[in-house]
Formats: sequence, structure tokens, C-alpha cells
Amino acid sequence: MLLKKALLLAALWGPAQLASAQLMQPKLAFTRADTLRGGQPAARTCYDIKYYHLDVRLDPAQQSVSGSNLFRFAATQDFTRLQFDLFANLAVDKVLYRGQSVPFVREANAVFVTFPQAIKKGAQDEFTVQYSGKPTVAKKAPWDGGLVFAKDAQGAPWVASACQGVGASIWWPTKDQQADEVDSMLISISVPTGLQDVSNGRLRRVTDLKDGYTRFDWAVRNPINNYDVALNVGHYTHFSDTYAGEKGPLTLDYWVLPANLAKAKTHFAANVKPMLKSMEHWFGPYPFYEDGYKLVDAPHLGMEHQSAVAYGNKYLNGYLGSDRSGSGWGATWDFIIIHESGHEWFGNNITSKDIADMWVHEGFTCYSEALFVESQFGKPAGQAYVHGQRQNIQNAAPILGPYGVNKEGSGDMYDKGSNLLNMVRTVVNDDEKWRQMLRGLGKTFYHQTVTGDQVIAYLSKESGRDLTKIFAQYLQYSTLPILEVRFSKTQPPMCRWQASVPGFDLPVRVRTKGGEYRFLTPTTKWAPLALPGATLENVEVDTFNYYIGVLVE
Repeated sequence: MLLKKALLLAALWGPAQLASAQLMQPKLAFTRADTLRGGQPAARTCYDIKYYHLDVRLDPAQQSVSGSNLFRFAATQDFTRLQFDLFANLAVDKVLYRGQSVPFVREANAVFVTFPQAIKKGAQDEFTVQYSGKPTVAKKAPWDGGLVFAKDAQGAPWVASACQGVGASIWWPTKDQQADEVDSMLISISVPTGLQDVSNGRLRRVTDLKDGYTRFDWAVRNPINNYDVALNVGHYTHFSDTYAGEKGPLTLDYWVLPANLAKAKTHFAANVKPMLKSMEHWFGPYPFYEDGYKLVDAPHLGMEHQSAVAYGNKYLNGYLGSDRSGSGWGATWDFIIIHESGHEWFGNNITSKDIADMWVHEGFTCYSEALFVESQFGKPAGQAYVHGQRQNIQNAAPILGPYGVNKEGSGDMYDKGSNLLNMVRTVVNDDEKWRQMLRGLGKTFYHQTVTGDQVIAYLSKESGRDLTKIFAQYLQYSTLPILEVRFSKTQPPMCRWQASVPGFDLPVRVRTKGGEYRFLTPTTKWAPLALPGATLENVEVDTFNYYIGVLVE
């Protein structure tokens, strides 16, 4: 009997998951710097950012930056002191308020400004930070943060930003947290004449500064989170197209290195419009029609920079030519184009207030890959893809991170998050209703920052079922729930969930071999197995659509 249990678990999870299934999240020690970076003290919440004008001069040869950022804000309460953020290796040269320098102090990567008089609640005001220095150079972007200083095939400078997680303050002064987004922004990047900058939004003007530098002004009309603000500097060539989307014509702009032009025209045509058709079908209109959609050649793998998606997948299908799902379906399209563009809906349109809830970005976007496969090849293919994603799950630590310290949860937020959402779809058991729920997320939280709890509450309300315990199990614990089915000669078959969450109540599909699946709703207490004719030999649990453990004895 014990051997049978072990074999069932091994068949379902595999050796890696078995070895790690009982690991607990290690206790983490956080510092004052972590709290300054990830917390929401009064010095941050006292002002609501409305507009930035980021004006940066880039020196690729010296790998340095200098410039300023204008902070325009509304006061949410009376205050004389506020916090903004800039990494300590960059100098704050001056903070200007109404034409005068005002005092500031630095602590770790936080900067505290004191104003000469109280700024009253409701007031509209602004200040400007002048700064300079050598920003952190990313060693392995996009997984670590900073600026990427590379060369193209002709030896010309090729520079890009990639700072998700570590934060935008690694290269420019900002209120560096996700809960407060600017309503709009002007990005001015000055580069040595002959190079071009491609940033978010639409190109407003190009100005020859007559000193060997050219400034590119990009206007962003929609709210944007900090880590999405991007510079891409190099010798670019440009081509464009238009997509007939749900909200009318959407401009498609492509900025690529000249050597990539021919293959980019073919490769982008094969991927971008099918991607947009799928994403709009499942999630609603592209969220940034006013700013357009761009793909930009980047000297790193890729990043979801809003309206200027960074692309570095070498014009290959799959993930650098491989299928992450192992299903075969992931080798038929460009992973970076589909995944990073999917973030326009989840991550950019809907942004988590705290990166502890990054599953909202990555779980939904990873799931969007399976929905794209379904759109292209049918539902069985999409389900096979999401099932195949399980090979990447570690079950070593919870998906949910600790709040208030700028700490993500485990990488299982991607593939385990995707499988969690696919299980919720299975429970909803109505594909059109599920599609409308997904589209409703985009409407309900359009251009907003959210908590994970808000998303769960929305899905619960729209599904008509309280999903709180289901999400709690998969987000807060590394272990999988186990459906235990017990047969006895003296009693009827019984079943229950073994789970970390008290009262866990995931409805699950069960059948006798060759029969039709029916939904059962076990709890964590033993109850009769409501499956007529079930025996130890013929009971079957749907482990294709459910990512669970099963014990039958």
C-alpha cells in the first residue's frame, strides 16, 4: 500500500518535485534599506505622482548618465518631507523647488527632501532632481538590473535599460514602487549624434543639440510603471505596419538593427498580428492604443517595456530555439514576442502594487502563452502546452513573496501560476464565461495598480464561487494539495483533500475508467466518494487539467 502511494506521487510529480515538496520558505532577514525600498511610509504616500519629465544625457563611451527628472504631484496630505529613490552610486547634484535648491539627505538608496514650508493636502506642485554618475551595469540582463552597454556587429554602441525587480532608481531618480504610477510622461534621451534612442510612447521631436548630441523626445500618454520606462540606443532602422484591432487601427512600429531588417519583416509579420488577435480575443483591446505598439531590437533577451517591447530572441521560434513546455507546441512561435507582449495586459495595464504579488504579472502572462496556442491550434493544443509547463515547476518555495520589502516570491509564479489559472478555468467549466472573466479583468482594473487579493476577489465574484482557499494553497504554500481516495471492505469509498489551507475545497473531476468525468467537491474532512461503481482499480482523477497529488489506497 505504501509502495502504491509512492508510485502514484512519483508518476505525477517526478523526482525533483518529490525531493522538494516539503521544503518550507526560508526565513529571510530584511534590513532598513529593504523597507525603504519596498515599503509605503508616509514620506511616500503623502504625494501622488502625476507626471514625470525624465531628461537624460547618455555617454556610452564613459558608461555614464547625467540629467534631471521633474516630479509633478498632488499632495494627499499635509507634509514638509517626502522620499524619492536613486541608487547610492549615482549622485544627487541638486533638488530644485520653485527655482531654489532645497535640502535633502540620503539613506541607502532613498533620498529625503525637506521643503521650506508645508505643502497642503490637495495642492498641485512639483520639484526637479538633477543627478549624474555611472549607473549599475547589468551583468546578465534582463535577470539582473541596470543598463546594458554592448556593441552591434559593426562595433557601434548598443545600449538598453532592463531593471524589473531591482527598480528604475538603478538609473534614474523616481518614486520607485509600483503602487503609484504617473498619468503621463515625457522621456528625453540625448545621445551622441548618429545614434538613435527608442523609448516608450510616441516620438514627439528630434533635436540636434549642436554639441555632438541629439535629443529624442518620447511622449507617453498613458499611465506607466517605473520599470517599464526604457531607453534603447543604437543604430536603428525603422519600419511600420497597422493592425485592425478592437479599438480601431493600432500602429505597429519596429526598430531593428539594419542587419536584421529583412528577417525582422518576415518574422514579426508571422508573430505580431496573430499575437494581437489572440490577446485581444482573450483579454480585451490592446491597452495602449494612444501610445502604439513597438518591438525594439535589444542586446538582451527581452522585457515587457510598455509600448516599446524589448526583443532579443535572435529571430527564432521557441525560447532561443527551444520549447519550454516540451509539448512541441512551443516551438512553432516566438516565445519572447508572445510572452513579453502579453505583459501589456498583465504587468503594464494591470500592475501589482507590491512585487510580492508578481504572480499577477507572470502567472497570467505565462497562461497567455497557452491561450495563444489555443487560438492558433485549438483547445487540446493549448491544454497540452499548459500541462507541459509543469516540467519547469520546482515546488520549492511559495509563489507569494513577503510584502513591503521589494521581494518577489519564487519563480513558480510563471508556470505554476499558469496551471493554477487553468484549473480555475476547469472549475468554471464554461469557456465563454471564462473568456469574459479575463476580459473583465482588463476593464475592471484598466490602467490601475492592484493587490493580488483584489484579483482573487474579482475572479471569485464573477465565477460565483469563493476561490480564496484555492489561491491561498497555490500561492502561499510550496506543497501541492493531495486528493486522497480510500477504499475499504467494510465502508463505502471515502475521499478528502490533504492541504495546507484549512477547509481547502477545490472541485475536482473524477470518473470511473472509460466513463464521463463528474465534479466532486471534497473538503479536508473525510466524506463519501460520490462516484457510483468506483473501485480501487477503476477510479480516475483528472490530473491532466489539475496540478495536484493523488493517493488511492
